[in-house]
Amino acid sequence: MSLLVVENASRHFGSLVAVNSVSLTVPPGELRAIIGPNGAGKTTFFNLISGFFPPTSGRILFQGQDITQASPEERVAMGMARTFQITEIFPELSVRENLRIAVEVAAGLRRSPWLRRAVNAQIRQRIEVLLRMGGLEARAGRLAGELPHGDQRAAEIMMALALKPQLLLLDEPTAGMGDQETYDITQLIRRLHKDQKLTIVLIEHDMRVVFHLADRITVLAEGAVLGEGTPEEIARDERVQAAYLGKAA
Repeated sequence: MSLLVVENASRHFGSLVAVNSVSLTVPPGELRAIIGPNGAGKTTFFNLISGFFPPTSGRILFQGQDITQASPEERVAMGMARTFQITEIFPELSVRENLRIAVEVAAGLRRSPWLRRAVNAQIRQRIEVLLRMGGLEARAGRLAGELPHGDQRAAEIMMALALKPQLLLLDEPTAGMGDQETYDITQLIRRLHKDQKLTIVLIEHDMRVVFHLADRITVLAEGAVLGEGTPEEIARDERVQAAYLGKAA
């Protein structure tokens, strides 16, 4: 059974058709990249998947259940987590404190002012695992807002991972990064995919990242699917070359 299925999803904003009958099937364990020029509808499509607004038509299935009308919170509870183009962290808190918030939310402890010693120990242990996984041990005590952009992004991804998702949605994870930061985040995503067996769907503009990471690529243009296939197939697709990669068809 596929983990995520999107069937002919469209989203209209008045007369503007931002997403036009897009279908997508992602099996468990796949790393799927979604690419396309600016204005192609990529982030709107992510908003449909993650529940920030419902599709005008079509439906979305997650683990075989119809979640078309489910709220973002309900989707998180089912095993879906997402990051955003603009890094979403608590800049005035340390990296460890950011992760603690995410771990407590995942454990359903948001309304528990006092925690038993055993529960507190489990939370601390989970935080240490996430710090190691994200390569953030040396930065655990630093304020998140003081970190370089790449480390902030790694912290945000680890906060999403604290929710124990089966599907991780990454919206332009390397946006605004230099070469070294891009490399580090790419390696982190690769580790999560390969070592943690995590299903990942990402939007990305950097074709080096896309062709290095993706099992399959879906190309959007003007809100519709222009092409889909392996990196090798997409690289050979003349329509993609003309519309996105900047080569003559």
